Amino acid sequence: MTLKDKMLAVCADVNAQVAEREELVELIAVALLTRKNLFLLGAPGQAKSYAINAFRSRITGARQFERLLSKQTDEEQLFGRVDLSSLIPGSVPRNVLEQDPQYQRMRDRLRAQLSSGQGVGDLPEQMEHHRKALAELHGGEPQVNTAGKIPEADIVFLDECFKANDGVLNSLLTALNERKYTNEGRTYPIPTISFFAASNEIPNFADPQEKILEALYDRLELKVVTENISDRAKRLAVLRDKQAGRSGQISASFTLEELKQMQEQVSAIPVPDSVNELADDILCELRKGGVPVSDRKYLNYYPIAQAKAWLSGHTSVEPIDLLVLKNYLWQKPGDRPTVEVTLNRMCVNPMQDKVNGIRAMALEAQGDFDAARQDASKPSIATRALQKLRGELVRLYGMQQDLANAAQSDSERTLTDGLLADLEQINRQASEIINFTHVPLEQLAAMQ
Repeated sequence: MTLKDKMLAVCADVNAQVAEREELVELIAVALLTRKNLFLLGAPGQAKSYAINAFRSRITGARQFERLLSKQTDEEQLFGRVDLSSLIPGSVPRNVLEQDPQYQRMRDRLRAQLSSGQGVGDLPEQMEHHRKALAELHGGEPQVNTAGKIPEADIVFLDECFKANDGVLNSLLTALNERKYTNEGRTYPIPTISFFAASNEIPNFADPQEKILEALYDRLELKVVTENISDRAKRLAVLRDKQAGRSGQISASFTLEELKQMQEQVSAIPVPDSVNELADDILCELRKGGVPVSDRKYLNYYPIAQAKAWLSGHTSVEPIDLLVLKNYLWQKPGDRPTVEVTLNRMCVNPMQDKVNGIRAMALEAQGDFDAARQDASKPSIATRALQKLRGELVRLYGMQQDLANAAQSDSERTLTDGLLADLEQINRQASEIINFTHVPLEQLAAMQ
């Protein structure tokens, strides 16, 4: 079984436990494959936490951390607390002793000799001398006990993420964005692959008191909205599984090391220039439609598309893979329909969309020509109108030729050929209307 098959098997296994959560499950996989963070928005009782926990329980060897946040949650509950023994003169922090191989070997020997009933000799004295030496090196250094906290977690799930107080939020911002945390003036890296966060609502960022939450929301790059199960048959199927005790059974898994190998395969998926150009076209279209997409968000889109391509078995990113960006490009839930419609229009058949755009510009130019030539106040106006139309048609002809050269299938070549025929027909009709000789677009382009 390939690594991709293992990931798809886990996705299928989790989907078998929940209903109508295919989009969420795929995004969990995408987040883990790209080391990005995922935000879940939905009402209570929609299996958000269950889906996250079901997925991460199938990653063997991955250290987990989960916390329900509230105003009473403090940084120590998330990032660990100072080991007070590290502040006592002459003492040695526990983690220093645990990480010192020589001390641990002596400790193992002492345990073995005590268990066997042998004499321990001067071993305790040797250990004490070594401990004092370590105290000289490390005494007085504040040490943080991070066992079981975020700094030692590979996957983190924070429920009700916007309920935390300001101090916790500031710490989380650095953790989510830079995978670092600061304690007692020292900054430490953290190994977390992805942060998963859930909430029943999005804060009102226009409220000055909730404005601080906007930065946290922005760090959760992937976003998905869950709904109640709409299909009656699926609801009943989940209910029967729970009643039969089949819910929660694990049939597929992969290891943390295998996940790292998956990430390497995903990052190696090529992104063609044509896909980058399509992504830029999408950016411009969304901005024109009033959906704000920052340069930072656009410039970091490609790992998500690579993950989708990898999951789909594509050897390089294809236009259809950009559909996954419907859970990346929106900030406000109200923008989701616009993002999805735009992506479907431009990615399902990108050649058709480009052909339609050029055809629409040609028809607009034809309309301007028809309006201008009907003005009989100046005898030469029709001639100038034709010259203007021809100039625009030549420009569009150049765009059509670029599309024709980029066509990769018979269906795409049929689309570009049809566009050329339409441009030529507009050119011919305009010439005939004012009794001018028709000059094909290819010749007009050559004369410029």
